[in-house]
Amino acid sequence: MTDATVPAADDESTIADRPDDYRPASRFPVDTSAADAPAKTDGEVIHLAGRVVLWRKFGGLAFGHIQDQSGKVQVSLKKNDLGVEQFKAWVNAVSIGDFIGVTGTMWTTDKGERTVAVSELTILSRGFRSMPDKWAGVADTEIKYRKRYLDLLANEESRDRFHTRSRVISLIRRELDDHDFIEVETPILQGAASGAAARPFSTHHNALDRDFYLRISPETYLKRVVAGSFDRVYEIGRNFRNEGVDSSHLQEFTMLEWYAAYWDYRDNMTFLQQLVQTVIGEVCGSLTVHYQGVDLDFGGDWPVIDYRDAVREATGIDLVQIREVDELKAAIRAAGLGDDLDDTVSYASLVDLLYKRTVRPGLVQPCFLVHHPAELVPLARRSDDDGTRLDMFQVVVNGWEIVKAYSELIDPFEQKARLLEQVELRAAGDDETMMMEDDFIEAMEYGMPRCRASAWASIASSRSSPTRRRSATSCSSRRCATTPAHRVPLRPAQRPTPTRDRPRRRHLRRVRRRRHRGHARGRHRGRAPRAHRHQRRSQGRGRPARRHRPRPLRDRPHGHARHPHRHRRRPHHHHRRLTA
Repeated sequence: MTDATVPAADDESTIADRPDDYRPASRFPVDTSAADAPAKTDGEVIHLAGRVVLWRKFGGLAFGHIQDQSGKVQVSLKKNDLGVEQFKAWVNAVSIGDFIGVTGTMWTTDKGERTVAVSELTILSRGFRSMPDKWAGVADTEIKYRKRYLDLLANEESRDRFHTRSRVISLIRRELDDHDFIEVETPILQGAASGAAARPFSTHHNALDRDFYLRISPETYLKRVVAGSFDRVYEIGRNFRNEGVDSSHLQEFTMLEWYAAYWDYRDNMTFLQQLVQTVIGEVCGSLTVHYQGVDLDFGGDWPVIDYRDAVREATGIDLVQIREVDELKAAIRAAGLGDDLDDTVSYASLVDLLYKRTVRPGLVQPCFLVHHPAELVPLARRSDDDGTRLDMFQVVVNGWEIVKAYSELIDPFEQKARLLEQVELRAAGDDETMMMEDDFIEAMEYGMPRCRASAWASIASSRSSPTRRRSATSCSSRRCATTPAHRVPLRPAQRPTPTRDRPRRRHLRRVRRRRHRGHARGRHRGRAPRAHRHQRRSQGRGRPARRHRPRPLRDRPHGHARHPHRHRRRPHHHHRRLTA
């Protein structure tokens, strides 16, 4: 068994130097998970490992819980089975937060809990900081996201969310593979930021001595794959957008995007609804999901809402008639819907802002939003019936856009003209427009089949928000955008208390209580009041209150020396330096 001494932390940001005898174990053979252990038969030898989250001693018996990614299981150590010396060594060596490996057999306690009777124990790794409170967990939102490992340590709900996410992605891949889609990977470093309306991150390639952008969307490169004769492709990958941060905006997020040749947007709507209902049904067991006090029903056929009709009903502004930027700004101001429009230079950005302020917050149940104005998406195909609208749809749930899809524009001449318009808008000051991609236009000139795209940005973190252009300081807590992670203060409930410091802190609290009560009752010196003696006995010292047996010097808190004349605590004024 590997042993080590856990050093006490001097403060919350540093720990003591590494002990000389601390050597983490190199390997431990595991054949059983914590979730599978209770199903093993009595007497069957198993090997399992995990983190100690509970450790208690009851005379000649010790119990603990060890936790791995599958769950928790109880383990027990018995003095009669292990021997006095071995039992004492193992029980005293293990601390909450350590990783241990155990070998043993299953048995059932009097309360009916399946337990591993430990015959061999190995300390695999030490925890040098105290675990978060097992009841309060980690409640501070900023700590949850800045120190996600603490959130996972303390909150079972967060661990379940990780399991759910993994299962969702697995089911999505299975459904796409079953429909003959091929998963591909496209470049993250790109020469031009295109495929979406967003500000990119830029970086420099030293070997090529050239600036590149982190992709904001895989769209144009997936279309290149379609042009290379793959009819159905998809990618689940990270995207990066250099925008504001809030609870629904992350600078890097995971997006699912697929393309299917020869479909129209109606085929895509049918397939998407089937995909979402299949995944939700298998993960949740029901098509009704309770989220933040709202019951969301994903069953049946989702309603289809016309984009321009919804804007007109919510605002009285008819986007069919109003087609110019200045005219639309005047209409918005006249309707009292906002005066902060000076920075919006394009018609598409203005329409998008109007929709997100007035229409989207009211869309709660799952629905399709169709027939967007043609100016919104330069890469989408215009409708054959009405050239002012797009063959496009979005899925909106509880005020969040979780899917955007449209019929792809495959005419290289029209595509080049639209990208040139984007370049002009960028030169006018709109930094969220797309850049020109000559290689993408060249790929289209070789021929591209008619195809449909779907982008699903809600696998890991959705970017949909009523105010997409929010700055970093408009977050619900400015500290999350302006303060380094190691400078974020901990609330008292979240401040970890080093395990080895807890007896000293209890002692200091007792000193303060006695000092306060002694001054209040005029007892500055002499024997402690009866209530204090009773309290001292009730706190587990296990010795008479009238005759105090001093602890050895090595176990005494600092400043608590043996009285030279009587086996009794010093008067309270000797402890002033402890309470400073």
